[in-house]
Amino acid sequence: MIYITGDTHRDFKRVEFFCKRAETTKDDVLIILGDAGINYYGPGLDSALKCILEALPVTLLCVHGNHEKRPQSVTVQPGTACAYDLLPWHGGHAYIESPYPSIVFAKDGEIYDLGGKRCVVIGGAYSVDKEIRLTQRLGWWPDEQPSVEIKQRVRAMLINSHWEVDAVLSHTCPHRYIPREMFLAGIDQRDVDDSTERWLDGIEKELDYGRWYCGHWHTDKTVDKMRFTFNDFIELQ
Repeated sequence: MIYITGDTHRDFKRVEFFCKRAETTKDDVLIILGDAGINYYGPGLDSALKCILEALPVTLLCVHGNHEKRPQSVTVQPGTACAYDLLPWHGGHAYIESPYPSIVFAKDGEIYDLGGKRCVVIGGAYSVDKEIRLTQRLGWWPDEQPSVEIKQRVRAMLINSHWEVDAVLSHTCPHRYIPREMFLAGIDQRDVDDSTERWLDGIEKELDYGRWYCGHWHTDKTVDKMRFTFNDFIELQ
């Protein structure tokens, strides 16, 4: 089975409960639509969490969010080589760390075969809490949003796919679907960089897709073919 849920922010209690309730196995895949928060503090604390997650009876596929490092930036120790290998996975390539083979990080632009569905992954978003995190010396990374190179790669992969996929797995959503009722109080929206959402608008208009799944907005609802997911656990359709 292929399941989907939203941002976990390092809190996997509900994931553990779901795995028990659904009686999942390592053959099942649970997609986390960004902000899993697994790569956040560094090797010590992150490795401890990864050991716990590797023991779960499920395979995690994590989309890149804006509250975590990109896997290609993670090193075993400062200044050492990348901890992740880019390996073949479900018809594409993904970042996998050898001690934790069932914690998989998607590469933006890849199109994976998940349960017979062709799913393109597009991660990243802007952090409206950037200044707070910097002030409090919490993690923030300047490559949180997709770069020009990533955007070009996504488009190239979709062109190669004749602009047809069964599903999109993204962190944020196209601009026209932004759930404005979820805007945080005290944030001046004129200061928010919504360039990723506006770029996704163009992708959504060109793309022939069956479903679009996104996280980031901490809400569970469906608008047209757009499924916002936070606490819910749903099956890929």
